[in-house]
Amino acid sequence: MSGVGDRVPRLLALVPYLQAHPGVRIADAAAELGISPAQLRRDLNLLWMCGLPGYGPGELIDLSFEGDTVDVLFDAGMTRPLRLSQAEAGALAVALRALAEVGGLLERDVVERAMAKVEAAAGGAGTGAGLTFGTDADAAADSTVAVTTGVLARAVTEHHALHLRYYTASRDELTERVVEPRRLLVVDGRTYLEAWCRRVNDVRLFRVDRVEDVTVLDERVADTTDVTETDPADPFDLGPDLPLAELQLESRHGWVAEYYPTERVSVTSGGKLTISLRYTDDEWLARLVLGLGAGARVLVPAEVARMVAERAAQALTAY
Repeated sequence: MSGVGDRVPRLLALVPYLQAHPGVRIADAAAELGISPAQLRRDLNLLWMCGLPGYGPGELIDLSFEGDTVDVLFDAGMTRPLRLSQAEAGALAVALRALAEVGGLLERDVVERAMAKVEAAAGGAGTGAGLTFGTDADAAADSTVAVTTGVLARAVTEHHALHLRYYTASRDELTERVVEPRRLLVVDGRTYLEAWCRRVNDVRLFRVDRVEDVTVLDERVADTTDVTETDPADPFDLGPDLPLAELQLESRHGWVAEYYPTERVSVTSGGKLTISLRYTDDEWLARLVLGLGAGARVLVPAEVARMVAERAAQALTAY
């Protein structure tokens, strides 16, 4: 049986291949893919349960392979094999190189093997310091985050203080701060820097994609490896000392109760949700409720409810 590292790229290419060869015999397809017919049938069974978000019968890939041949009845949007552009390959190579320098996130040899394959497939793209990422905005953004991650990782390893220019989303402002880095975390697909922030005299988590600029300072800081005890699976646990808000939400906003840590959720007879959650900043809470639009209101605290009402009235007047 093939490993996961071989199976995933094969699955990504399998549907487009089958579309290009309608009615192909399973034995012939297996031989061309370099696997056994039994492995191909296992791949087809797995693909049959994959599809678009929603994952109902209408979104799943539909295949016919009960006999000796296989046909694609519904492709769920997988119309062509995966191809990385030069920009995408370069961004991925830089991201992998940065990840290889972050201790404890993945086995280093796995990352290095993946990096070698990407760079080989891209004809060496990403191996030079003067790599050009093209004009693709997403790839450029990914490459910037990867480079920033690499700088932060080295600062963590070498115990150097950092000067950050950081975007604080809750207040929609850029802040300047000096931090003492502790470690990098990956939570829900995002990379965070855990550091002691001298601006607030406390430990903070900084989303790496919100770091506008970073400078490594000559100042060395203490190695805090042994005193960092936060569980990386739940670094955003809010303590009981923070204020508690109560929101009333229409059912369509029910995702809020799943996305944010809540202390209580109740459903009224009319289908509305009342949720209680802790928060760190009035501005953040107001922006959350205003962003939800109609069907969301603050019950507690009263001062934030007034803030939301005033801003909504101002927006309506301006409109």
